[in-house]
Amino acid sequence: MRWEFSAEQADFRSVLADWLGQNCDPETLRGWLDHGDHGAFERRFVGDGWAGVGSAEDLGGEGGGLVELALASEELGRRAAPASAWLGSVLALPALTAMPEAAKALLADGVTTVLAVSASTVPGGATGVVERDGRLVGAVPMVLAASRARRLVVPVGAELQLVEVDQPGVRIRERALTDRSRSVADVELDGALGASIAAADVAAALESAALRSAVLVAADSLGAMEHMLDATVEYVRQRKQFGVPIGSFQAVKHAAADMLVKVEAGRSIVYLAAASVGSGHPDAPLHAAAAKAQVCAAASAAADSALTLHGAIGYTWEHDLQIYFKRAKLDAALFGTPDEWNERLADRLALVATPAV
Repeated sequence: MRWEFSAEQADFRSVLADWLGQNCDPETLRGWLDHGDHGAFERRFVGDGWAGVGSAEDLGGEGGGLVELALASEELGRRAAPASAWLGSVLALPALTAMPEAAKALLADGVTTVLAVSASTVPGGATGVVERDGRLVGAVPMVLAASRARRLVVPVGAELQLVEVDQPGVRIRERALTDRSRSVADVELDGALGASIAAADVAAALESAALRSAVLVAADSLGAMEHMLDATVEYVRQRKQFGVPIGSFQAVKHAAADMLVKVEAGRSIVYLAAASVGSGHPDAPLHAAAAKAQVCAAASAAADSALTLHGAIGYTWEHDLQIYFKRAKLDAALFGTPDEWNERLADRLALVATPAV
């Protein structure tokens, strides 16, 4: 199946790709990554209005839905843009629908509110934060973009609470990642104050975050995989052995063709899942799980192939392939590994026939 976009979606993708080409070129990106400065990109992204895409207009967003967010995530992955704060805010926003003013503030002042769940596993379950005498105590490890946040949406028992980061009792300890284009930090709460998000359903919010994270991380993997395919094809056309381009060798052709198949199959899976989750389809959990498991695993395998086909130069710090290799590898682990999502998929499938009565 080949996914077809509407004219508006195709135009959005084209305009964003052009914007990223001008504002996140390889040299500029390397400067940000070398200095650990994600804020420069975030300010440009928010200032030019991209942070509101995929959010309701009555909240101050630009409209659109999860398909548009997946398109954005794919293009951000294709450029290895430092977009952790954007993804963290996208996951937090649905939880704020019960607090429209907070949601509007998130979209108005940029990607400053993130969902405080661990990026090392599928969102859901207890976070380790409890309320004692009206104050919050506990820790959440490896929260995506926590070091970039001004506010945190924290699951606390059966409710969600909005926590201001700039207060006593909140500590953010950033962790170093091999993939320098993303950031995570441990959140430690020791007597922090939070504001209850009235009428918010914790289970529903975390399930929404799980499905949205699956789709958007898979889309990011798709973009990174596309970049690695394009870079590899360009390289094997130029690199010569025995007086001919190595791209003329059958083994190299087969490896590149396998990468192309992974990209084309991944695109259909990602956008089917985006449309399904965005519309609340009954099979949305299955589609999201398939996207996260299959596309992220495919991108990880494609990264290995790209590195092999580049040879020694692909291992060097000076070559851009290492940036995308690390991004694809982190995507495979971010918000649950392919094995974890395959388990979720299996749990929801009737794999054993029910005996006739």
